[in-house]
Amino acid sequence: MIQAVIMAAGKSTRTWPLTLTMPKPLLKVMNKEIVKHNLDALQGLVNEVIVIVGYKKEMIIDEIGHKYGKLKIKYAEQKRQLGTGHALKSVEELIKDKFIVIGGDDIFSKRDIKACLKHRYAVLGCEVEAPDRFGVFVVKGKEVKKIVEKPEQFVSDIANTGLYVFDKSIFKIKLRKSQRGEYEIVDYINALVKKEKVVCEMVKGHWLSVGYPWDLIEANSILVSKIKSDIKGKVEKNVTVKGKLIVGKGTEILSGTYIKGDVVIGENCSIGPNCYLRGNTSIGNGCHIGQAVEIKNSIIMDNAKVPHLSYVGDSIIGKNSNLGAGTITANLKHDNKNVRSVVKGKPVDTGRRKLGAIIADDVHTGIKTAIYPGRKIWPGLGTLPGEVVDKDRMS
Repeated sequence: MIQAVIMAAGKSTRTWPLTLTMPKPLLKVMNKEIVKHNLDALQGLVNEVIVIVGYKKEMIIDEIGHKYGKLKIKYAEQKRQLGTGHALKSVEELIKDKFIVIGGDDIFSKRDIKACLKHRYAVLGCEVEAPDRFGVFVVKGKEVKKIVEKPEQFVSDIANTGLYVFDKSIFKIKLRKSQRGEYEIVDYINALVKKEKVVCEMVKGHWLSVGYPWDLIEANSILVSKIKSDIKGKVEKNVTVKGKLIVGKGTEILSGTYIKGDVVIGENCSIGPNCYLRGNTSIGNGCHIGQAVEIKNSIIMDNAKVPHLSYVGDSIIGKNSNLGAGTITANLKHDNKNVRSVVKGKPVDTGRRKLGAIIADDVHTGIKTAIYPGRKIWPGLGTLPGEVVDKDRMS
């Protein structure tokens, strides 16, 4: 019996304001929760999944339940956030023998999970351009020699993706608190490699890491680009489609709509007339995209409304939000440099030349609202007609 452990207990403040109303594993990419992408990938490879919950645990349990496809689902609670090693220790009594561990923040492919499960002990690595931002594996051939956390000097460019294959004997290793005052799962690896062979498989499918809100846009773009067309709703005459398109049941795409690129649209939506969808965009269930609206490379979450005369580019629009007529999300700076966004009070280089707004759940903007690149609006807030949002709206 092979089990999987998904670590989904964290609060994830770096993805605020989106995770103020839900845990990060329930954020949607291509209209599917992050955790469900991983559960789909685990189908047929493991028998049972243990989800470690903490922050807003009821939401995760209610969404997944105790059976998902052919997988039996169990839950363990990490009541105190004392690190990834501490989280793993919380499932010790539920582990039978061999198991795989994956982070609940990232999306992994079945191909890479399957490759790692061929070994008794394994990790998944990925070559990166900026290894100083990651923990990295130092390897000889395919064998892991050690992990170095965010090295100041180059030791390796193989990033730790947070996917590991262990067995129950791992719990014989006694962890000590790190300099951060936490118990780290990587210390299991550094102890294990001293006496066992740990194989490093490299990403050949995909590893979509979601550390910040804008990472969702990148992950969405990658997954949407891989879709196959599947139209279950109604597409009127005089709709132009240049790309692959998924349309859910009960959705209507009205005359004059122009779709360029790959687009995923959920169920019971009203799209158009005369709107423009482009880039790799996903639109959730129960959404309304109306007259003279342009949506580009964005995520529109369930029951959001962009009724008329608005532009949404490289942005995220939260659940149940409504953009007043003429709302514009600016997504390009005048100097053409990367957009910076404030995280925990400090500006962060997003690495994106184009980034629009990050709008949380239940936000309502007034007509002709203009939002600067990279700005965020907290849940339940709004703007006045004609307002310019040049700083994050937190209250």
